[in-house]
Amino acid sequence: MHLTSYTDYALRTLLYLSTRDNLELAKIKDIATIYNISNNHMSKVVYELGQLGLIKTIRGKNGGIKLALDPKDINIGSVVRKTENLHIVECFDRKNNTCIISSACKLKFALNEALQAYLSVLDKYTLADVITNKHDLLEIFTFHEQNA
Repeated sequence: MHLTSYTDYALRTLLYLSTRDNLELAKIKDIATIYNISNNHMSKVVYELGQLGLIKTIRGKNGGIKLALDPKDINIGSVVRKTENLHIVECFDRKNNTCIISSACKLKFALNEALQAYLSVLDKYTLADVITNKHDLLEIFTFHEQNA
């Protein structure tokens, strides 16, 4: 299974925000710079994370973004389901499926089982589980902010 850059950036954004004091607002530009991602692409990711209720966006001169939920309440599997296209093969998309062997194909069952196992593992983790090294992450982010 390969995550799209979009989902990868969404997860990275959540990791970054989870290292911050929730009173401290982060800037999209700073996150984009740290990860070497275009500001435009990061803005799209942040917009969707806001729409999903995972982050709060505050507009204005002193605005920025922060987590909307406690890290223990953000499930990694759920984030992946909401940001990733999980139609790993054409036949998983009933609306756009044009595969001529779909009605007889048994491979789709094995692929679906693999996908469900993949998601099942991710469902076991929250954002809090993957930031147990918060201090190490914060050091890396701080270093990159200072050297940007």
